[in-house]
Amino acid sequence: MSMWRRFKRQHWWLSTFLLVALVAVAARLYSHAATDPEIALVIGEPYEDMRKRSSAKIDPAIPGHFWGNFPKTDARLRFIDPQYGFLTPIARFFTVTFEEKGLVNSVSMSPQIEPLLLDDALKIALDLQEQWRKSGWKPIRVKEDPPFADTPEWRDSLKACKSNAAYWQAGAKYQTLLTVACFKDDKHPNEKRYLITLELAKPWME
Repeated sequence: MSMWRRFKRQHWWLSTFLLVALVAVAARLYSHAATDPEIALVIGEPYEDMRKRSSAKIDPAIPGHFWGNFPKTDARLRFIDPQYGFLTPIARFFTVTFEEKGLVNSVSMSPQIEPLLLDDALKIALDLQEQWRKSGWKPIRVKEDPPFADTPEWRDSLKACKSNAAYWQAGAKYQTLLTVACFKDDKHPNEKRYLITLELAKPWME
């Protein structure tokens, strides 16, 4: 066998091995994400439909009451609107409220397990905004509260612990409020950490 043919054969085997390895890693990551507990819902649907669909356990609604419940474990939100859907990271603080007729009213959550460093918090905020942008959500109140961006100005504002918020709207159906704020973390007393908050409901403001 010539040196050139041997080289091509070795190159083919190496390329095949790398491809198989990449597929295996991707499958493992997808499998992990797919098995994470999640709350799958849309605003305005029967609360019980959300409970049956979700892999994370959550208490039933209380008939005739406006209230909310927490998932029994850390869980991600899968917002399943066919046009405006999106997926959050795993959250520890996560509340789903219901109205008197037993319909899902709103979601309030912090899409993280613990207070994060600036780079990590900004990455989550930007990923959520990108999902919204791709599925047709539009930023609103941009003059007062522009969308988050990885710019020196935004980083300075976050480091200064100013009030940082962004509003997005999905047609006439939904609104979100996304905030990133400084948070004192006793586990990391010498580091500045951040807490992300996501509010999701039917439009409540212009």
